[in-house]
Amino acid sequence: MEYSKLGKSDLYVSKICLGGMSFGDKTKGNQAWILDQEGTDKIVKRALDLGINFFDTANCYAEGTSEIYLGNALKKYAKRKDVIIATKVYFNEGHLSHNAIIREVNGSLKRLGVDYIDLLIIHRYDYETPVEETMSALNELINEGKVRYIGASAMYAYQFLRLQECARAHGYHEFVSMQNHYNMIYREDERELYPLLKEEGVSSTPYSSLAAGRLSRPWDSNSERSKLDFIASKKYDSTKDEDMPIILREMEIAKKYNVTQTEVALSWLFSNPVVASTIVGITKEKYLDDAVNAINLKLTKEDVEYLNELYLPHKAMGARSSN
Repeated sequence: MEYSKLGKSDLYVSKICLGGMSFGDKTKGNQAWILDQEGTDKIVKRALDLGINFFDTANCYAEGTSEIYLGNALKKYAKRKDVIIATKVYFNEGHLSHNAIIREVNGSLKRLGVDYIDLLIIHRYDYETPVEETMSALNELINEGKVRYIGASAMYAYQFLRLQECARAHGYHEFVSMQNHYNMIYREDERELYPLLKEEGVSSTPYSSLAAGRLSRPWDSNSERSKLDFIASKKYDSTKDEDMPIILREMEIAKKYNVTQTEVALSWLFSNPVVASTIVGITKEKYLDDAVNAINLKLTKEDVEYLNELYLPHKAMGARSSN
């Protein structure tokens, strides 16, 4: 495993982050492919064995049961000081108001069974709450020791800068990471967000790094998730014709190096120096092994240019235009 410094923090995170959207109670929400506690334990243990120390979840995943399952698994197999836990706040009553943030973080701490959260991420930009109120609440949590660092997720570059400038103006703690939608067939954040992150010294930790499986298996596979993941269908299916030529090139590169598509897709992400770690949602151990193997694949500059060449602009997917 390789580890990267997360922004200006003192956190060194594994380049593969295990995502918690695949964990939780199947009766909560519509994600019928997610793992129960036993399945979560198995994947988390394998991740730890492979050197993964970075785990990402959210207060809203499977109505909070993802945090419970992940917390239970980590307590079984790891010491608290050896793992870095990230969770999120926004998709809840009150969004990013002061009272909502404090309430939700206290709930997350209880569900995870921990005394502090290493990285608290605001899940989206809140159009209704003043940024000063949000940043004050986040700063308060860090000063109380309930949160070590803060990150943001899926917003426009100007919004992220507005929040950072607010923190600087008031002497508050600033964001160290950005969890954004980014992969080989969705690269819109390269236009404005990535130059800003580089300038700010903030690390990117992309989500949907495999485009919900479209970069790791045949697009029209018959997997349970491919049939039921309507959010992923909304994000990717309308641009299938534009994206398939890129995926065919990805398959070419995989054949050239005798590796999986997953390894190529993740190695491509790591070619971007702003990317510190990428989140993968895994339900089978063999796929976790593929993700970790990607660290050993070093694509050449020519490989990356070949994979980049056919990309066409896409509609923004991730950042919201309203609450």
